Amino acid sequence: MAARHLHPRQQSSAFALAAALLLPPLLASAQAEASSVYQHILDIREQSRFVPEKALTQLQALQTRAEHETPATRAELLNQLSIAHLRTGQLDAAIADAEQLISFGRSQRDDAMLAKGLLAKSYALFEKAEAGAAYQLAFEAEKLAAKSSDLLLRSQTQITAGQAYAEQGDFPNALAKMQLGLDTARQATSDPVMLFGALNAIVQLYTQMKEYDKAESALQELLALAEQLHLPGRMAMAKTTEYGLAIDMEQYKRAIQAQQTALDLMRKLGSERMIGLALGNLADAYLKLHDYPRAAQYASESLRSTQKTGDRGMESTARGNLAQAYLGMGRIVEGKRQYEQALARYEQENNKPQLQAALREYGEALERVGDTAGAISAYHRERTISDQLFERRRQQAMLELQEKYETEKKQRQIELLSRDNQLKGTELDNKRLQQRVWWLLALVTALGALIVGMLYRRVRHANAQLEVKNLELKAQSVRDPLTALYNRRHFQDFMRALPHTETQPPREADVVGALFLLDVDHFKHINDSYGHAAGDAVLKMLAEHLRVALRETDMIVRWGGEEFLAYLPAVARQGIDDVARRILRSIAAQTVEYQGHSITVQVSVGYAPFPLAPDGSPLPWERVVNLVDMALYLAKAHGRHRAYGLRGFANFEHTSLEAIEQDLERAWRAGFVDLSVVLGDAPDAIPPSPNELNNVVHIKHAQKNSHAT
Repeated sequence: MAARHLHPRQQSSAFALAAALLLPPLLASAQAEASSVYQHILDIREQSRFVPEKALTQLQALQTRAEHETPATRAELLNQLSIAHLRTGQLDAAIADAEQLISFGRSQRDDAMLAKGLLAKSYALFEKAEAGAAYQLAFEAEKLAAKSSDLLLRSQTQITAGQAYAEQGDFPNALAKMQLGLDTARQATSDPVMLFGALNAIVQLYTQMKEYDKAESALQELLALAEQLHLPGRMAMAKTTEYGLAIDMEQYKRAIQAQQTALDLMRKLGSERMIGLALGNLADAYLKLHDYPRAAQYASESLRSTQKTGDRGMESTARGNLAQAYLGMGRIVEGKRQYEQALARYEQENNKPQLQAALREYGEALERVGDTAGAISAYHRERTISDQLFERRRQQAMLELQEKYETEKKQRQIELLSRDNQLKGTELDNKRLQQRVWWLLALVTALGALIVGMLYRRVRHANAQLEVKNLELKAQSVRDPLTALYNRRHFQDFMRALPHTETQPPREADVVGALFLLDVDHFKHINDSYGHAAGDAVLKMLAEHLRVALRETDMIVRWGGEEFLAYLPAVARQGIDDVARRILRSIAAQTVEYQGHSITVQVSVGYAPFPLAPDGSPLPWERVVNLVDMALYLAKAHGRHRAYGLRGFANFEHTSLEAIEQDLERAWRAGFVDLSVVLGDAPDAIPPSPNELNNVVHIKHAQKNSHAT
């Protein structure tokens, strides 16, 4: 959680930071007004970046006077109000101001005003975790600004579009847009602050791309420009960006020195919000150095600072840093309490992507300090959020596909109506010709028949194409668009339609069905290090090699996010562990080549025979999948790159399925569950602990003695 929100390229994402770094006035220098109100707005604009509360009060005081000013002045006031509300965390008010500006720009037929309003709204939507809508507005604003002669506005929209591409992992397009924005800013000599913002953004992009030499070169130009501007706030921003680059390069002492310089400047400015950010960055740096007492000190100061400003986002970040510091010092209870308070904010805002990422880090932190039960609980919560996000994305994809299909269908109907109208017109012409020239009747009739035949053939062809599209739509509804594997909905339908006899305990004990659930280890690290496109490449590779490792008769499903499920209808009972071992080795033997990087991939697996019948009655498939999921999380909690398999139950009369589901590991250690442990063959694979191995032996001996008696 600490690194997610702290330094500039990560705090609320680089996309949202465009609002803090760019935002030129609506008028180009050649069009600037002599109005004292307009000039006052421009004076407040710089203050808004560092003390937004004071700036907001001053802007609100100008609203009555601005009603009698020119359209450009009124538009600029709305623009600055939206940005000030955004910086003070009043997102709904920021959106309302932006929508007023959009409406005003349309009424004035002014593309520059409209583009400015779209940008302001996109920043606020991004802060509300509505990233898709924010990106769309940013791209629309860039298209409008391209028609304008205002170089400042064009540079701003180009930089913002580049940041939107970077957020989506599309670094080639991101770099192209940002370089264009930087070139445009160099031409706009009337406002060097815009050049500062463009340089700042491109340093962050190069850092994200791991192009450290280019980032360092751009940073030196940024620092030199900050010196020329003689603006302490800009120098503080540049030093904070240097902190971000140094952290990424693991130059922690340099990072601390740069951020301490920025903190001193921010304190002189009295910018409480930026002070809270700087303190949080310092806490993050000391966490990376494992200096937990000092990290706790800065995190506590950051928490107090953010509580003063009411910045709930930074407050959650400060609590996350404080939690990790407490956990590092062994203060587990205090650390968990701070983490839960940080998570509560994302739950209240229904910010599921941020909540999912925070829960994953929470689980990893608890795993590091040995709280296995807490780590498993966090992983279960993260899994639930992951399933919800995956289902939402699937529904969105289906809606888009359906909309495309309906559009094509309407287009075909229009074409058919148009042809029908042409046919009717031809028939009318034929009647007129029949009245005028009777000796041409036969020829006209033949011509009409020919046209009808051609149109009939075209209609048949259109209907055939429509049938093909219907079949394609049906196929796409059961397939995952990224991996081409079956999706969860198809698997659920398949299991519901499975004949009742196939869900009974098998008569032949040697051949059974089996369910395997696997999850990519450290998938978030892959996305953070190489981008989401690299993560997609990893998922495609997994799908391809699962098809190789398993049989054609086995059903492979993309279960959600980075999780896959395989249903094997018939496998030798003694061979289930071998299947798990084959999956682990097949995946670990592969590498994904992406943009010059070789990415190694490992998975953790949970599995069980299907059906399972602990008391003689087969369990529903949903409960079996839940048990397999718990086995998967045991594999995660005990070191990853391994498989835990639920082979059966023992002494079931002394327990219940609900108790087993409540804590599978406890049931295993109590002798109620027989688990198999299969280790991956990678060099860093960690074998089971002696307690685990002794427990397995003890359980199997207990079962044999029970059968003997």
